[in-house]
Amino acid sequence: MLEFLTIHPAAFGLDISDLSVKVAQLKRGKSGFFLSSFGEFPIEQGIIERGQIKKEKELAEILKTVRAKVQGAVIKTPYVVASLPEEQAFLQIIQLPRMNKDDLESAVRFEAENYVPYSLDTMEIDFQQVTPVVDHLNHTDVLLAALPKATVGSYVASMRAAGLIPLALEIKSLAVVRSLVLKETAPVPVLIVDLGATRTSFIVFAGYSLRFTASIAVSSFRFTQSIAESFGVGLQEAESLKKQYGLDDPASASGKKVFEALVPALTDLTEQIKKYISYYESHAGHEHLERPVPTIQKIILCGGGANLKGITQFLVRELHKEVGIGSPWVNILPASLQELPPLPFAESLRYTTAFGLALRAAQAYDKSPAPTH
Repeated sequence: MLEFLTIHPAAFGLDISDLSVKVAQLKRGKSGFFLSSFGEFPIEQGIIERGQIKKEKELAEILKTVRAKVQGAVIKTPYVVASLPEEQAFLQIIQLPRMNKDDLESAVRFEAENYVPYSLDTMEIDFQQVTPVVDHLNHTDVLLAALPKATVGSYVASMRAAGLIPLALEIKSLAVVRSLVLKETAPVPVLIVDLGATRTSFIVFAGYSLRFTASIAVSSFRFTQSIAESFGVGLQEAESLKKQYGLDDPASASGKKVFEALVPALTDLTEQIKKYISYYESHAGHEHLERPVPTIQKIILCGGGANLKGITQFLVRELHKEVGIGSPWVNILPASLQELPPLPFAESLRYTTAFGLALRAAQAYDKSPAPTH
């Protein structure tokens, strides 16, 4: 979504969040893509808040350094496929009569007024036509996306001030799906729970398309804060306790205390998951799958918070559904190889969005015509 160029030069994925920038570049090898460069760089609190850039200059200074400081090969290209914040985005599946591409674009922009709860003059509008799994339809499903122009402009300005050239921008959830869903196809609806540092995102994917997204304040950082308050320690020590015990060791005194500190936030997370599953299932109506499934049966965890020990088992007990850790390598590496020595699997979960962005960049570059001389 939001492509700026019709040509597709080599580019890298740039995931900008409130507290970090993550970078990844994929290149084509003999047996598929390989990760040539990656890196994570902290952002001080206050530079970005809830997806809104408050200090463009400070962010630009961070972005200036990332290409040279990555692990692996130095990134030479200035072109980026970058993320836009989920908190600022509006996504909706809408139905329109079948029509040609030019007419569809006009129709989407006209119809958007009925769905986007803001003045369209202040919003960037984009869309993707949804390919049905079973095509016996007399209509077209379209994924409508809208973000404030001010938000998009702020991200573009920060990148350009850093010497980067945006090739494309997309909402984080689209990149997450590209990273986690095998061949971007799900025969039955799945719920992706992206446990980030400052937010948790819920993404429902079915068939060939994202269907629903939501974002809540429960986060990995909140888990750490809860432990810090319970033990009366600083955030750094609380983070160590979280990693050491998680939910796995309630038998020891410290493990039990960590578990008890985490339960309120995890209960909140569980109730939010139940609420959004119920909302989706009561509103789902036009997935057009080969085998209609009335409920979400599988939940996929990703993001750095998915590394919390015991969280998968906790959610299985509370939700009575299949819960597993997603693999951000599933569309990059062969099935037999799901991590690389420089980047262990657990660490790669934090790069889920960056990998999805890098995959889009690499796939677009693959499809570009060879340069003429």
